[in-house]
Amino acid sequence: MNTLVTIGIPCFNSERWLAQAITSALKQSWSNCEVIVVDDGSTDGSVDVARSFGQKVKLLASEHQGANHARNRILQEAQGEWIQYLDADDYLESGKITQQFSEGNAGAEADVIYSPVWIETTTGTSSEREQSRTSPDLDIYAQWLAWQIPQTGGCLWRRSALLSLGGWKDEQPCCQEHELYLRGLQAGLRFVYTPTPHAVYRVWSEETLCRRDPRLVIAVKTRLIDVLESWMLERKLWSDVHRRTAGRACFEMARTIAKYNFGQAVAYHQERQSRKLIHLEGPAAPKFYRWIYNALGFATAERLAAISR
Repeated sequence: MNTLVTIGIPCFNSERWLAQAITSALKQSWSNCEVIVVDDGSTDGSVDVARSFGQKVKLLASEHQGANHARNRILQEAQGEWIQYLDADDYLESGKITQQFSEGNAGAEADVIYSPVWIETTTGTSSEREQSRTSPDLDIYAQWLAWQIPQTGGCLWRRSALLSLGGWKDEQPCCQEHELYLRGLQAGLRFVYTPTPHAVYRVWSEETLCRRDPRLVIAVKTRLIDVLESWMLERKLWSDVHRRTAGRACFEMARTIAKYNFGQAVAYHQERQSRKLIHLEGPAAPKFYRWIYNALGFATAERLAAISR
């Protein structure tokens, strides 16, 4: 098998990290790769970094129109049968593509091959890693509800499948890959899980798209959950496992909102509870918190939690 894989890197003001991202793409053990960088109107030295790699990298430049617009430009320009997206502040270990094809039967029965990723938190000059969680015992819908289908770099996309979805949604403000995964699930794309992580998702700033506005992320994520629930209910696919998984996510989001706006959190919790989409489980629901919650309700539990913080 010598399938061409396009490694596409959207870039906006990523001078600090871009060289490592490109180098990791060029050093893939899968020999048949092309590397495309789409610079999304950077005002720093990102373009010069990309140019320094010469003919090894196809560089495309555009006005600033957002990451999904850049990803769609990669989709349009790609020559590969498969596409590996890589955010400019992340990187790949050298065996990423080879390992996924090896574990995923060369993609013979897949439209999307997905693996856990390494989450690398960088503070100053030090970094710590942990593997993202995936529960293969859950079906693909429950994995999506648990936000376990990985960050962008963890997937290989069959280009024709991505084109069939119409590509990435340009106006999506956040949760961009999860919105795309949702459309893929609704379209019946074949998701194949491979267990070895070789993509590295770097957490280094509170100003990245998914971290600078947690309440926007929660609003978007909640809407996406509701879309999937409605779609699954129509097809009689929604089960207690899906309800509990969605309920745990909504409970965790209610607790996050409480850190910013107590009244909004209470209203959100009440609305989710009325739809049976609150389920106390996991680190956000320790034993003492659950006891207070069950005895006195969410609002009191959050007030006491705030005092103890």
